[in-house]
Amino acid sequence: MTSPTPLPQVPDSARELARRIRQRDLSPRELVQATLDRINQHSRLNAFITVTAEQALKAAQSAEQAVMDGRPLGPLHGLPYSVKDLTPTAGVRTTLGSFIYEHHVPDQDALAVARAKAAGAILIGKTTTPEFGARQSASAPIFGRTLNPYSAKHTPGASSCGAAVAVACDMGSLALGSDGGGSIRIPASCCGIVGLKATLGVIANLQPGDLFSANSYVGPMARDVGDCALLFDAIRGADQRDPYGQSSQSFRPRPESLRGVRIAWLASAGNPVDEAVLKAGERAMRLAQAEGAVVEPIDLDFVSLERHFLVILESLTALRLKPHLARFQDRIDPAIVKVALRGFEHGALELHEANQAKTRCFQQLQAVFERFDVLASPTVSAPPLPISVEPEGPMTIAGQPAGRIRAAWYPYTYPMNLTGHPALSMPCGLSPEGLPIGLQLAGRWYADDYLLGVATLLEPLL
Repeated sequence: MTSPTPLPQVPDSARELARRIRQRDLSPRELVQATLDRINQHSRLNAFITVTAEQALKAAQSAEQAVMDGRPLGPLHGLPYSVKDLTPTAGVRTTLGSFIYEHHVPDQDALAVARAKAAGAILIGKTTTPEFGARQSASAPIFGRTLNPYSAKHTPGASSCGAAVAVACDMGSLALGSDGGGSIRIPASCCGIVGLKATLGVIANLQPGDLFSANSYVGPMARDVGDCALLFDAIRGADQRDPYGQSSQSFRPRPESLRGVRIAWLASAGNPVDEAVLKAGERAMRLAQAEGAVVEPIDLDFVSLERHFLVILESLTALRLKPHLARFQDRIDPAIVKVALRGFEHGALELHEANQAKTRCFQQLQAVFERFDVLASPTVSAPPLPISVEPEGPMTIAGQPAGRIRAAWYPYTYPMNLTGHPALSMPCGLSPEGLPIGLQLAGRWYADDYLLGVATLLEPLL
């Protein structure tokens, strides 16, 4: 295994950095400059497509002056953070990983970006993503390949690949990713960090073209659960323009202990599971039990949902590319073109069937949460895949034929996008080869705070 760059020694948390800034023990200018230096130092990893150095240093100067003047400071004041290049940033190029939008500069921030800015965060740059976030490959024609900091021979996950790598290597302790089928949680798992896909609407999001059928979410990524919660609290909130974002109320507070927490353990969703991943998850469940949690294995079939998820994904990709194929087809990732072409073949009946399957999955999960507080599973069924694995081809997991990548590697993640339930990925150990393994925790609608609380209690045990 080759490590393309050394991982940083446990740096200060974002919470500690914010505290030091408030106490005038740390200069925002020095923090931003140090972050820019690390981005330059780790440039081989290719985590950023755009670095906003001049803008960030100017914002840091203003942030420092606000501290010196004794003005009220937001919870993220002076903290550098990154934004995935699918998410609009006013005045900063947003390419969606595509030559189609190579020179696109939005005139408005996405809601989550505006809220992070209002909380005092400083945009350090835009992180890499596969084209339109539509492929489980950490590469795109416009920027090339992003490398996993643990091993150049293995994927960092997608599609929030650059965001995960940036956080893992301290190129900003906080990042905004997006998640349409696991795209925050999968790279979080592959890079050994924490990523949250909140309940649908809790972080209001106006980006999807069809807000009533939204299955893509903007969310926080950080090195630990506490920092993830810090960014989540800053960007959560209702917006009357989002039909699901009418309220961000949390119906369950964060628990004070694991005693009595009822956890359903889903080792397999109908897919083969790598032995190291299975052992890491089972160990986590034993540790939770030792703290008083009640853990019970359950069986769910998410693999059969894959074909319905693909109907939705492929149809949306076709819709997005329809105006551009004639002009840009030779500059679009060929795999994305194939996805779009399959999307053009789907009819209304297939799409309605997919939506009905989504409803059945929601009802199935609701029944689980009548009995349990948390659904725990691997985030992905095997450690980070070798970059030689073709994401669109058949896969082998644990020596068994496992089908295509969604059903084989991450059947645990995309159902939560379809049903709206909150889910996060947190580090759960390393494989024998030294690659990160992630644990996914999912919960009831609007139980985001409860889920973060359970993860906070589990974190020091793992």
